[in-house]
Order: sequence, then C-alpha cells, then structure tokens
Amino acid sequence: MHKRLMDGLKLLNRPASNGMNTKKIKMCLQEKSYDIQIGNGLLENFNFRNFKNNKYIIIADTNTKKLFGEKLIKNLKCQKLPVKLLSIPSGESSKNLSIAEHIIRSLARMQIDKNATILALGGGVIGDLAGFVASIYKRGIRYIQIPTTLLAQVDSSIGGKTGVNIVEGKNLIGRIYQPLAVLIDPQTLLTLPDKEIKNGLAEIIKCAIIKDEQLFQYLENNIQENSLEFYEKIILQTVKIKVSVVQKDEHEKEFRKILNYGHTIGHAMEIISKHKVQHGEAVALGMVYEGKIANHLGIFNKTNLERQNNLIKKLGFARVLKFKPQKLIEIMKRDKKVMDDKLYFILPKKSD
Repeated sequence: MHKRLMDGLKLLNRPASNGMNTKKIKMCLQEKSYDIQIGNGLLENFNFRNFKNNKYIIIADTNTKKLFGEKLIKNLKCQKLPVKLLSIPSGESSKNLSIAEHIIRSLARMQIDKNATILALGGGVIGDLAGFVASIYKRGIRYIQIPTTLLAQVDSSIGGKTGVNIVEGKNLIGRIYQPLAVLIDPQTLLTLPDKEIKNGLAEIIKCAIIKDEQLFQYLENNIQENSLEFYEKIILQTVKIKVSVVQKDEHEKEFRKILNYGHTIGHAMEIISKHKVQHGEAVALGMVYEGKIANHLGIFNKTNLERQNNLIKKLGFARVLKFKPQKLIEIMKRDKKVMDDKLYFILPKKSD
C-alpha cells in the first residue's frame, strides 16, 4: 500500500477534533450566494442541521465510499438526519448519460423529493456528475460539494459547472448549477497517491499564472512540500482566485474563460487518450504548448515561459506531445471554446 495512503488512513482513523479552524470564503452571486468552507475534520464534524433539510443522499464512487462514506454517514446519523448512499464505479468512464440516468432512476425509486439534498462526495467526476443530476432531477434539487481530491477542491467543485462527457467531447452536456455549499477537508488529501496530488497542483499552477504572482513564487520555492499546512495555504489561495473570477462572470460569457488556460489542448489529449492522460497532466502539457503559442505571438516572454515550464517539470509530467497534432486539432474543433467555426485559446500575457 502507498505510504501516503497508509499515513492518511491512520490519521483519518483517529478520533476527530471538534476544535476546527475553519476558513470561510463567500461566493457572492446575483441569484445565489453560498459559503466555501475549508477545514481539517469537516467531513466528520460539519453541522448539516444548519441547512434544515429532511434527507441526504450521498453520491460516491467505489473508492470514496470505502475511504470516507462511513465517516460521513456516521456524522449525519449522529445528528439524527436520514441518509442513504449511492455508489458508482470510479473513473472518468462513469461520467456519462447512462450513469446519470441510473442515479436519477435510483432517486425516483427511493422516492426522493425536492426537499432532499445530494452530497457529492469524491473527485471531479463525482462532483460534475452529481451536480448535473441535481440540476435536472425534478427540475432541480439542492446539492453540496464535498471534494476529496486536490484537483476537485481547487477546481471542479468551485463555480457550479456540472456535466457529463459524450464520445464526441468532454463536458459537452451540462449546465451551470450552483451548490448549497462547498465543504473542503484537506485531510482527505492524505489518502491520495502522488499522481493525484500532482494533478491538482497543475491546476493551482494555472491559477497562479493567470492571477497571482505571489502564489506562483511560493510554488516555485515549496511545490515539493507535503504537509497539511502547505495544502491548506495553496487551497485557500487558489479558491480565492477562482471565486474572484466566477463572481465577475458566473456563466462564462467572457472573463471566466481565463480559467481555461491549458484546457483547449488539454481536453483534446484527455479524449484522444481515452482519459489515460488525466486532467491535471493534460492541462500541464496544454500550458506548455499554449505558452509556446503565446511566446511565438510575442505576448509571453522566454523568461516567464521557462519559469512556467520549470515549475511544471517539477511535477514530473511529460512535456512533449505524444499525439499527432492533426488528430488533436480535429478533436479541438468540437470543443466548447469553438465559436463561429473558430478555435480560441486562452493565452498568458506577460512580456515585461
């Protein structure tokens, strides 16, 4: 068993502390505002009675069910709140219409009404899928994001994007549907293998490049660190970046598109590899090549491109395309970022 997983399970099996130091960030939107809470032990100690809901349905994959499902169920039962759990196979292949229909039909058979709340317990696949189901079941019920991977904690759980994949492309079916809350417990990261941590760090690097020079410098000096304090700091700073962007452009009409740096090429690589290349690694390589485009256009100088690529190199991801460019271009033409038959890239701009 992986050492990080062994150490993480030991920590998670200790008695929970009630003296949590929880950080709160308010997502302020025109139609709906909610809190994003970050704190060690939230999974076991969060007071769900504050929401005054009559029933909770946990949606998890087989991995998160095993690691965290019982702890979350125990917390809810201790608060005398009815709870049931639905699990699906783990992996990106579950993020599809067939699995979404399976979950919806299960909810219908369980006679789940609009007063119930879905708890999306897991990584980005679960968050996107459970949020999408919540958005369409009975024309919309409440849901709470409880991300358990670094990638989900800093990216997919923030901002209300939900959706599923189809053969033709990633996230081509979905909608913006904001959660009731986002609960981030950094302790869950202690169960992740190194590759999953690196996937999340790639998205954090992206956010630092587009909006936070100080965070970028901090990562340059500390990215090899492995401690809860390090994770809490970078999660907090990255969530603040994403909140500031989403608040300006909830429905991605223009400004929010800056969060797609590295994603045009990255998403194509995920699809062409049938998701053997994971999202964080794909985005990292996408930034390498989209950074080259920006450098070629004279808007991203060589020094800054090298700083970006050196930081990505520390993650250990490949920095050379393994796929034929023409095949990638064909897939990119189906991307959501295509408008009027034109393919758009989000590029960094720092030439000084």
